[in-house]
Amino acid sequence: MVIAVPERSAASRFADLTARSGLCFGGDYNPEQWPADVWREDARLMREARVNLVTVGVFSWARYEPRPGAREFDWLDEVLDVLDEHGIGVDLATPTASPPPWLGARHPGTLPVDAEGVRLVPGSRNQFSPASSVYREHALAITTDLVVRYANHPAVRMWHVGNEFGQVCYGDEAAAAFREWLRDRYGSVEALDDAWGTAVWSQRYDDWSEVLPPRRMPYHPNPSQALDWRRFCSDQLLGLYRAQRDVIRAHDTERPVTTNLMGFFAGIDPWTWADDLDVVSDDAYPDPGDPQAPADAALTQDLVRSLGGGAPWLLMESATSAVSWRPHNLPKSPERSRLESLQAVARGADGVCFFQWRGSRSGAERFHSSMLPLAGADTRVHRGVRRLGADLERLRPVVGGRVEARVAIVVDWPSWWASGEVARPTDRLDAVDQLRAWHRVLWEHHVVCDLVPPARDLAGYDLVLVPQLYLLEEVAAQALTDAARRGAVLVVGPFTGVADERAHLRTGRFPALLRDVLGVSGEEHAALPDDGVPLDLAPRWPGRPGAGARASVLGELLRADGADVLATYRAGHLAGAPAVTRHGVGQGEAWYVGTVLDQRSTADVLLAALRASAAAPVLPGLPAHPGVEIVRRGDVLFLLNHSPDRALVPVPGPHVDLLTGEPVTGVVDLPGHDAVALVDGPIERTS
Repeated sequence: MVIAVPERSAASRFADLTARSGLCFGGDYNPEQWPADVWREDARLMREARVNLVTVGVFSWARYEPRPGAREFDWLDEVLDVLDEHGIGVDLATPTASPPPWLGARHPGTLPVDAEGVRLVPGSRNQFSPASSVYREHALAITTDLVVRYANHPAVRMWHVGNEFGQVCYGDEAAAAFREWLRDRYGSVEALDDAWGTAVWSQRYDDWSEVLPPRRMPYHPNPSQALDWRRFCSDQLLGLYRAQRDVIRAHDTERPVTTNLMGFFAGIDPWTWADDLDVVSDDAYPDPGDPQAPADAALTQDLVRSLGGGAPWLLMESATSAVSWRPHNLPKSPERSRLESLQAVARGADGVCFFQWRGSRSGAERFHSSMLPLAGADTRVHRGVRRLGADLERLRPVVGGRVEARVAIVVDWPSWWASGEVARPTDRLDAVDQLRAWHRVLWEHHVVCDLVPPARDLAGYDLVLVPQLYLLEEVAAQALTDAARRGAVLVVGPFTGVADERAHLRTGRFPALLRDVLGVSGEEHAALPDDGVPLDLAPRWPGRPGAGARASVLGELLRADGADVLATYRAGHLAGAPAVTRHGVGQGEAWYVGTVLDQRSTADVLLAALRASAAAPVLPGLPAHPGVEIVRRGDVLFLLNHSPDRALVPVPGPHVDLLTGEPVTGVVDLPGHDAVALVDGPIERTS
């Protein structure tokens, strides 16, 4: 009798890996750039640095297949054997992100065409059209042979499909695929005409063959066409990922499969990808020159954790020091690099990896920092890498731990795409900038949040924030309304509920589907002068009245329909109109912020909403310490000081720091760019 064995869950595949190895630590490894006698030295140094996972083969296609149909895997056999001998696991990549030059030379249709109609050439990376059937044929062929050969190799711990998916092609084959996607979505040309509002500017289509991608046009493109194009591009790349994933699954049902996302990257909608990833992985490169980088990094980490439903995630790429692709590349100290890595662990990462292990001597990334610089192991950077490896071993107790949140921020990629199209009241209102400003208030006050898509059930959250949601569907509006009625506090930002899922403006007063719950409605969006507009604050304002509150970028001509008005515009086109309102509804309340507030006024509103809700900071009652981040993951309390200055942070109860093994009681004396990971009771040192 044959007994069917159920396929293991995505979460269990990665959980089994980290249960055996602890937190993953390592980075991209490109042995094809080095002679074979370097490989054993690399493995030895990796072992000494406590590296336990390296990504191999991301850009190896031309080495595997130097000419059509050739297969040269012997060198990879040796690399994997050497790594396995040293106890180092491999995240084996399909090499499909960068085809060999011969593919484009022999099959020009595999090369992408940009929006200007120019076909790009080989010589860099990502030189493929995701719509090309010839590219897909060759990509799946090399993937199949790679997987068949190595599915049972003991070094392989994970599979890595492609690299940083985001390629776009506007060529004829892509146009044909776009038409098929639209046919599946709408069924008929008549339905497409309705969805795209083609009565405007005489754009009506009579046959599918007339429909094209939004290539270079004489004037503004149709915003509904542009929105569907973005949806299509994301879905097309997801199909490419799935095709390679399915090849892997046909030969290996045990090891996790992933690909590296890029945080708030506009090229794909990660909410639609998350269920296909056994572990959500992210590439993150905070800018050392940006004072807001720690807060923005925390936002991205909250996103990546939330994409996996709160399960542990993997920081697939980061930098030990400077990158090479910004116009001006500031380095960072080993202390700051360590702190960024510990921040990722605190917010749910079960692994920290870098690009790359050994620095490159040639090529476009030759000045990108690495774990092992060209100057060798006796370097400040590599000593920092070794220190981090020891830290991550000591943090093994956090493996599998979750970060619990009672605050949700609603984030939607199609809404972001649509709100950024041309021909709107202002091009200065950016959905992600608005999100960052609101999240920063939570971060500064030690409040942990999840990010959620619009239609998510919000029953587990006491405070729900909607910084900007230009596209609003009925199911999402109902979820927000239900959350407030059952007792949550809802805070909604400007330019929300303006359009439907087709990017058509809703008729009547806005926000059309949230007017009742907000108790306010509007009739006109108004760009504000460059220097903004002062606000008059009501005595009931939750902060300090008369403290110089200002509105900027965009305002709305609103009226209160039952809501309490907390701020009005003092002058200009919107003089006297409500800018901020609060409305009791059901068991909860709903705030509307119809403009972009200055940062202090934003904090006034969000902290008042927090106090009115059942949500709370990680350590209630603790004053904000500039630059200090406090996060609880499972039983471990992380304190991270992103400031260069010493901070004294009172922490109730006796603790032990996992990173040092030292007892901590009363007040944590936290040096600049340092961290502690506190647990109750004694611990057993691992090193």
